[in-house]
Amino acid sequence: MNTGTIAIVGRPNVGKSTVFNRMAGSRVSIVDDQAGVTRDRIYASSEWAGHPFKIIDTGGIQLKDQPYQEEIRAQVEIALNEADVILFLVSGKEGLCDDDRFIAGILHRQKKPVVLAVNKVDGKERLDSIYEFYALGIGEPIACSGVHGIGIGDVLDACIEAFPDEQPETEKHGIAIAVIGQPNVGKSSLVNSILKEDRVIVSDIQGTTRDAIDTPFTHDGKPYVIVDTAGIRKRGKVYENIEKYSVLRAMEAIERCDVALFLVDAAAGIREQDKHVAGYAHDAGKPVVIVVNKWDAVEKDTHTMNEFTKKVRDEFLYLSYAPIIFISAATGQRVNTVIPMAERVYENSQRRIATNVLNDVIADTQITTPAPARNGRRLRIYYSTQVAIAPPTFVLSCNDPELMHFTYERFIENQLRQAFDFEGTPIRVIARKKASE
Repeated sequence: MNTGTIAIVGRPNVGKSTVFNRMAGSRVSIVDDQAGVTRDRIYASSEWAGHPFKIIDTGGIQLKDQPYQEEIRAQVEIALNEADVILFLVSGKEGLCDDDRFIAGILHRQKKPVVLAVNKVDGKERLDSIYEFYALGIGEPIACSGVHGIGIGDVLDACIEAFPDEQPETEKHGIAIAVIGQPNVGKSSLVNSILKEDRVIVSDIQGTTRDAIDTPFTHDGKPYVIVDTAGIRKRGKVYENIEKYSVLRAMEAIERCDVALFLVDAAAGIREQDKHVAGYAHDAGKPVVIVVNKWDAVEKDTHTMNEFTKKVRDEFLYLSYAPIIFISAATGQRVNTVIPMAERVYENSQRRIATNVLNDVIADTQITTPAPARNGRRLRIYYSTQVAIAPPTFVLSCNDPELMHFTYERFIENQLRQAFDFEGTPIRVIARKKASE
């Protein structure tokens, strides 16, 4: 079966992300009327007429100097190398322009099939506009509308027909790792350091990364997917629609990840908003690794690391279970410890405890430290069982759930952590009234 990868290229604001989302069947890439919104290359998988394929959305290329143009062009070049078919998107609304000719010149040098699609052809009055694009020398232009879905099937038919006959088997991807944190803490630098390539744009300007970018890779022969997310700021500071979508995309990345790498800027120190960012992953029940980045930029003595660790523990009491590692994404210092630690906390989140062993631990806990009496009554736990993983969740059958004070619930959680290796993963303890016999 013909399978392959389609890279969508074109100048800014021709509707590449709209067409990408239409092909993907969901809003994967950010869409906005403002030109130049997509900067990194975005990936998705889809299917058309029984043919599975992958699509790559890229940043807009233009002649005049604009912010990030050098980086965007580099990203497009990588996407072109990865693609089997190039979908060159132009706009029937604005017509042929110098940027289109410039891009066509780049594509003429590619030894890959190119499909030319004229987007924003929403009615008969614009249908005649497609003919001027023959001048690009790419081939027959196909009229379409990403907004209304018109002609997208014809574009996909042309792309799939151009796929090579044989494709290597798609690799099965493993643990999904989301890189989260405030803007400008080095998330993209860490991703690039792990991947050992410039997969995402790195800049000192806050908010460079706006989409959540899924990148499959292997480490020590094991498959992973790493997700670089847009920096999360306080809701009150999210002004642009673009940035709102970015925050939502980062939240979605947290929801679907298996492990969250929470980055803290060692040079800037711990900020109030860091607590909110980490809280999203904790509330979602995701395993967390606290990654203190830019450690090379800190003046250190023999006590600096211990002092910073204590500060992190004091500020993030609810993440007491999360391991802390100190790295420098820029220099590569200790970056090699990140993936093994992510693997470890993921395995801990998948841990199941035998019911008899669990009940022995709970029974010993009640004997050594009974629950405090409340209004003359005391909590009694009769039976315990693990009902879920990721996060590990335990249901305690008791005489009255109202007698479970949050301090004793936390005490039980700590006892479970002492008895079993749950480093890096939150665990849930639920008290339920024993069913009447």
